[in-house]
Amino acid sequence: MREETAEKIVKLRSGYTTGSCATATAYAAASLLLTQKKLTCCSITLPKGKHVEFAIENYSTENNRATASTIKDAGDDPDVTHGATVFSTVELTSTKGVTLYAGDGVGMVTKPGLPIPAGEPAINPIPRKMIRDHLEKLAEQHSYNGGFKVWVGVKNGKLLATKTMNARLGILGGLSILGTTGIVRPFSCSAYIASIQQGVDVALSNGEPHLFACTGNKSEDAAVRMFSTDMVPIKEIALIEMGDFIGAVLKHIKKLDVSDTSKVPLDRLTIVGGFGKLSKFAQGHLDLHSKSSSIDLGFLANIARELGAPTDTTEKMKEANTSIEALSIANKTCSGVANKICQLGAAIAKKYMPDSVAIDVIVIDKQSQALGSWSSSSNGIT
Repeated sequence: MREETAEKIVKLRSGYTTGSCATATAYAAASLLLTQKKLTCCSITLPKGKHVEFAIENYSTENNRATASTIKDAGDDPDVTHGATVFSTVELTSTKGVTLYAGDGVGMVTKPGLPIPAGEPAINPIPRKMIRDHLEKLAEQHSYNGGFKVWVGVKNGKLLATKTMNARLGILGGLSILGTTGIVRPFSCSAYIASIQQGVDVALSNGEPHLFACTGNKSEDAAVRMFSTDMVPIKEIALIEMGDFIGAVLKHIKKLDVSDTSKVPLDRLTIVGGFGKLSKFAQGHLDLHSKSSSIDLGFLANIARELGAPTDTTEKMKEANTSIEALSIANKTCSGVANKICQLGAAIAKKYMPDSVAIDVIVIDKQSQALGSWSSSSNGIT
């Protein structure tokens, strides 16, 4: 039998970002070149001043270069890079400064819209600063007047990257080196939200004025089927995989700088998701995960009543096992419940949108077939 969940609440462990790991390994490799000593434990300072230590797992030297590696510990966060080997290879140069390169398993940026310009290794701004700051301090400590070339890599990073949204964002060949604080907060979902925001930026920076915010693969399938034509297929870059974080999409769009000429203006936002999740959105919930919001069968029953469903129908809806069952019960005596959910959801979304942006909301079933829709566009749902 499956073991019961422990009743005692266990505090979740925090971990460290790939950016912190890259900083520690770059420092350790550079230190080896300058001192000929191998650090078994490397201490670095995080952006907010906290000092943390990393165990250096392995060293190697070749052709005037040194490589150091560590194992990433993401704590209790379900991070795709948890347990991955992060390494840095460092070479000393006669010219001052730190130049960063993509090592094996780290991707290259190929599209505009990300914090790093196209043609650069996918090492985000904060990790870049952390690496530079630590190496410059190390050089000062040892009266070293030269500079450093640093290749940051992740073992099996190209394979791990297939489990992320990197390819859609135009990051090819491997993972991104991420982090803003240096610490991974368990289940904070900050990395997922950051990828949603980057997805919006990349799409608009690459000339896509119509975005599709989808809760999952089936929602994306529905969007592609409903809006693609042989002449004009939906580009993958326009699909924003938002999961449960519809609020992340809306809040980021609200903050967009309309004067930013590097991005096309958003003309249309199409939101596609399952009936249950979008029924929660229709009530104003912006985090659709079950830990943050619950399906309200009474809410669905009230909509059915307003649309003419008799009392016995609405009472049965309140006792349903799922939202889809409640909808099925409603559809026997009234119509339009799914469409009403979409209309209410669109009204929520409109609060975050400029008047010029058209809003579509589409709810689907588990077979990715549309159950209802609503659009503010004169073109309607295609």
